[in-house]
Amino acid sequence: MRKRTVFTGFLSLTLATGLAGCGTSPSKESGQAEKTPPAKETPVQNLNTTGFPIVKEPISLKIFAGKAATTAANWNDLTLWKEYAKQSNIQVNFELVPFDGLAEKRNLVLTSNDLPDAFHTAQFPSTDLLKYGEQGVFIKLNDLIDKYAPNLKKLMEKNPEIKRAITMTDGNIYSFPTAVDPEFTTARTNNKMWLNKEWLAKLNLPEPKTTDELYNYLKLVKTTDLNGNGKLDEIPFGTGGGITPLVQYLRGSWGLGNRGAAHNLVDVDPKTNNIRFIPTDPKYKELLQYINKLYTEGLIDKDIFTIKSNEFLARGSQGLYGAMIATNPQTLINKNEYIGGVAYTGPYGDHLFSLTRPAVSYPGSFVITNKNKNPEATVRWIDHFYGEEGVKLFLMGFKDVTYKELPDGSFDFVDEIKNNPKGLTVEQALIQYLSWPGGRYPALVIQKYFKGAESLPTATAATEKVKADILKEVWPIFNYTLDENTRIQILDKDINTYVTEWEAKFIFGDIPFTDWDKFVDNFKKLGLDEYLKLYNSAYQRYLKS
Repeated sequence: MRKRTVFTGFLSLTLATGLAGCGTSPSKESGQAEKTPPAKETPVQNLNTTGFPIVKEPISLKIFAGKAATTAANWNDLTLWKEYAKQSNIQVNFELVPFDGLAEKRNLVLTSNDLPDAFHTAQFPSTDLLKYGEQGVFIKLNDLIDKYAPNLKKLMEKNPEIKRAITMTDGNIYSFPTAVDPEFTTARTNNKMWLNKEWLAKLNLPEPKTTDELYNYLKLVKTTDLNGNGKLDEIPFGTGGGITPLVQYLRGSWGLGNRGAAHNLVDVDPKTNNIRFIPTDPKYKELLQYINKLYTEGLIDKDIFTIKSNEFLARGSQGLYGAMIATNPQTLINKNEYIGGVAYTGPYGDHLFSLTRPAVSYPGSFVITNKNKNPEATVRWIDHFYGEEGVKLFLMGFKDVTYKELPDGSFDFVDEIKNNPKGLTVEQALIQYLSWPGGRYPALVIQKYFKGAESLPTATAATEKVKADILKEVWPIFNYTLDENTRIQILDKDINTYVTEWEAKFIFGDIPFTDWDKFVDNFKKLGLDEYLKLYNSAYQRYLKS
């Protein structure tokens, strides 16, 4: 892809000026009143603190934005941003940077002398938020949120977990997050197990409730010509994300992962209420032994470790899978014969939905830089998308153009979007107007206005099956001090790499489970004691906050 110079061609930032009343002062020589030059109107004087427009006289901002492959090619041409510019009196020029290579481009811009006014859909990790926040590159937002962001302020007061997630260890907030309404349980449990209900019927089986019953179902899928093509080509289980989704989904059946999806290696030991390192727990070994049995008996796609997303989708569209972990097969592979599975009861009676997501998935979705001459107006501009009207605009678009209001007061997309005459998918039709497809945007996701895969009736029904097992306490990503972060990044990378490699080897059968003690002992050499000490420090801060 041809490289582009970052932020070329932006409109210059303009500030409105106004005449203040002429002041007077006695003349030293004549004693007559001497006129003073008119004062320039400050950005705050240009600001309307409530309502629209946000500013009295137009201003413009240049914003660096991360671009998903599925979003619009040029946000500056979208109806959303054109109409919001008219409403707010703020003209934004977006410079889109693809998600592939986003971190590299972010870093180049941050070290340049040409900072944007803000970063949007930028996916800054907490470590960068603290680093550049303490350096003064990102401005502190605490007071600005208190004065000019009523929607985010209300959201944090109602849901303290959101405030915890975006408050850094120095006590400051430097960003607006990607947040899901905590009550939108379908989105917080979006990756579920799905089973082929038609195959269950052919096998005359009830839906599996335990790990043993799941094994039996997968075994019968492998040995029965359920698609009726005369071949035993059915694949009992498959997914496009490697083996990790299955490990993370099933660990709740052994009582592991009891603080949610954001923490792969650590949770709380229910016996001691202290931090527990999951890979050294004996139950983790039993979990891998179960998955190893599935794999060695051919009940998991043999290509699970190497399959590309497009290959998985192709096999899925051919109707080859008996079970999968996905957001929704209905939208993923256009198949309606799947139903949601449960949080399977394991050998000790555990059945946790361990893939429960925190309310904040990306803390650093929107930041304002020290080059921004209108931070108050910018805060008001982005805060709109954390309140109901802004969320509706961002996710649904425009009445009778992209959505319609139904007699019962609910909302749905118009036929041009839902059943596009050109054969476009919903998201493909929407990106002519809106920018949200692809995700990771700074806004609040509310079920009432989100019409993606998680809002379909099939997803809602699937959520009901796991509702009782959704985790009551879900940790956000923890925040560290700058000194802690230097070490935790190194340790976390080394330990995660080691776990991933050995996990695969145990499941694949390259390493026998008789080598388990060797696997556990090696963690000492990798600095596990220091890792857990740092993790516990962050956990204690989380509890105090």
